[in-house]
Amino acid sequence: MDSIINFLNTIFWQYILIYGLLAVGLYFTIRLKFVQFVHFKEMFRVVFSKHEADESGISPFQALTVSLASRVGTGNLVGVAVALYLGGAGAIFWMWVVALVGMATAYSESTLAQLYKIKNKKGKYRGGPAYYMSRGLKMPVLAVVFSLSLLLAYGLIFNAVQANSISEAFHVSFGFNKTYVGIALAILTGLVIFGGIKGIAKFAEIVVPFMAGAYLLLAVYVLIVNISVVPEVIILIFKSAFGLNQAAGGIAGGIAAAMLNGVKRGLFSNEAGMGSAPNIAAVATPSPHHPSSQGFVQALGVFFDTILICTATAIMILLSGVLSPGSGVTGVELTQLALSHSVGSAGVYFVTIAIFFFGSTSIVGNYSYAENALTYLRADNKLGISILRVAVMLMVFWGSLQSVQTVFNTADASMGLMATINLIAIVLLSNTVIKLTKDYFEQKKQGKSPHFNASMYPELEGKVDFNIWKEKS
Repeated sequence: MDSIINFLNTIFWQYILIYGLLAVGLYFTIRLKFVQFVHFKEMFRVVFSKHEADESGISPFQALTVSLASRVGTGNLVGVAVALYLGGAGAIFWMWVVALVGMATAYSESTLAQLYKIKNKKGKYRGGPAYYMSRGLKMPVLAVVFSLSLLLAYGLIFNAVQANSISEAFHVSFGFNKTYVGIALAILTGLVIFGGIKGIAKFAEIVVPFMAGAYLLLAVYVLIVNISVVPEVIILIFKSAFGLNQAAGGIAGGIAAAMLNGVKRGLFSNEAGMGSAPNIAAVATPSPHHPSSQGFVQALGVFFDTILICTATAIMILLSGVLSPGSGVTGVELTQLALSHSVGSAGVYFVTIAIFFFGSTSIVGNYSYAENALTYLRADNKLGISILRVAVMLMVFWGSLQSVQTVFNTADASMGLMATINLIAIVLLSNTVIKLTKDYFEQKKQGKSPHFNASMYPELEGKVDFNIWKEKS
């Protein structure tokens, strides 16, 4: 079994996804006429636009914070350090590249999720890749495979990974017993997720801005203190990205190591094209009432996650001068060492607290995706959701105590499968994305607030619930 899982991971992560995600990102960037750059301001305008109360959904800002809760995890602190250690400073440049093209992919998949969303038995919005696969492409088998992969990866295993990082950090920094950390974390998780997606959204809109803001403020402080060497670090990043500074090229050395590790870090962190964030994008009530508006919200999520938070970690490590390829100091230890160099011993404890916030919000964000998958599988009854919630709490506790590599590799394979399926789906539906985007900006040019008009899309009859869109006309 191990050999099969490792083989699948090799195929997915070294061949299909590394190139596929970049290719799809470039494809949408070009076809959408560089929408993520030309209309960057629109992302902020949509997120903070006036939102009408809607019991069926959550606000665009809440959708952004829930997606960030999942995206911004311990990998933003630990994974970036690993990328730097293995790929050198140049890895950060390639991390930026994959994020910038990935914004177009994130826009596209979340726009589709909005378009094909439904209302569940309780009158709440639900949707995501499974819905645009089954309704848009008429491929229900793919939708089922995607949903099952999502449940395994995001609903269970990745939550154990986050919990493991949290308990390890508290054990090393404060000497806390991992069992007690696991119990406390499982209880905290239960308190949030038993409130449902609405409860998660309320939790995320408070905690996520706080944790991200505090972390970015610390990064700004470190930049100011080390302002004289900042230009050198920026130059180092660009030189190393193209193999012009071999000494900083990571333990593998050169442009190949920088590109591979930067691309992988960016993809794992911002999740653009993975098919995860669209699950919460579909739950939002868009403002203005057009599918494209929620696409802009999730494109901004990629920017925040990688361009801001991952970069903050990278710059703090590079400014500290503690990065030493081949030394064995990597991961959370490298991040803690870097902050200790900049702010003293308090840096170690700050990283531990940051890991707690980043990891715990990822757990509840991941759960929201899993609950959405249950809806598609028609298992979103009281018993099904209760079983999922208890299973998530148990996985959090289990993950706090141990790390079993085979199980985590299985999650990677599941995520690789769902991402591959999702990329194929959004490319096949790309003409719809193009038409929606053109419609959105044509209405803006006419001085209108963009509004989805079903009569303009006769080809979607029977595929999209037009009643949802008529409600806000």
